[in-house]
Amino acid sequence: MSAGTEVAVSILVGAAAAVPASMATSVALGLLVGWDLASLIYITWLWSTIRNRDARDTAQRATVTDPDRTVTDLLLLSAAIASLVAVGFVLVRAGQEHGIQELLRVGLGLVSVVLSWAIVHTVFTLRYAQLYYTGQDGGIDFNQPEPPTYTDFAYLAFTIGMTFQVSDTPLRSRVIRGTALRHALLSYLFGTGILATTINLVASLSSK
Repeated sequence: MSAGTEVAVSILVGAAAAVPASMATSVALGLLVGWDLASLIYITWLWSTIRNRDARDTAQRATVTDPDRTVTDLLLLSAAIASLVAVGFVLVRAGQEHGIQELLRVGLGLVSVVLSWAIVHTVFTLRYAQLYYTGQDGGIDFNQPEPPTYTDFAYLAFTIGMTFQVSDTPLRSRVIRGTALRHALLSYLFGTGILATTINLVASLSSK
C-alpha cells in the first residue's frame, strides 16, 4: 500500500471526527480532535506493518518507488508543526475554563503534542531507511554485521529527535548527514514549541 493511501485514509477518518467536534466545541478544538485521531490511526497502522519486518523486508519496502512519499512526508511534518499552534490556542482557552472542561482541553493538548512528536520522528525513520537502502554504500554504520531493520532506523531517528545528535551510529553519507541536520533543526524547533506550550500551560494554571 502506498504512503499516500495510508495518509489519505487517516486524514479522512480524522476529518470525519473533526467536523462534528468543531460544531460542538470550537474550530481549534475540533481540528485537534481530528488530528489526534488521524495521527493515532496512521502511527498504529504504520508501525503494525513495519515493526516486525526483517532486514530483507525492510529493504524491500524502503526501496519501493512511491511518488507520493515526498508529498505525504511534507504534509505530515507541516501538519505536526501546525498542530502546536492549535495546541497553543486550546491551552489559552483552557486557562479560561474550570473543572472538567479545563482538564479535557489540557489533556487533549498534551495528547496532541505527543502524537505530533511521534509523527515527526516516524517520518524520519522511514526516510533514513529509504536513503540507506537506495544509496550506494548505505551511509549509516550500525556497528553490526547484519543489515538494519526499521527498529534500527527508529533508534537513529528518535535519538536525533531527543538529543539533536547521533550516538553510536556514525553517518557516512553527505545526503544522510544533510537529512539528519534538517531533522535535528526541526526537532529543536519542535522542542522549543513544546517548551513554550508548557510554559503557557503553567502560567495559565498558576494565574487562577
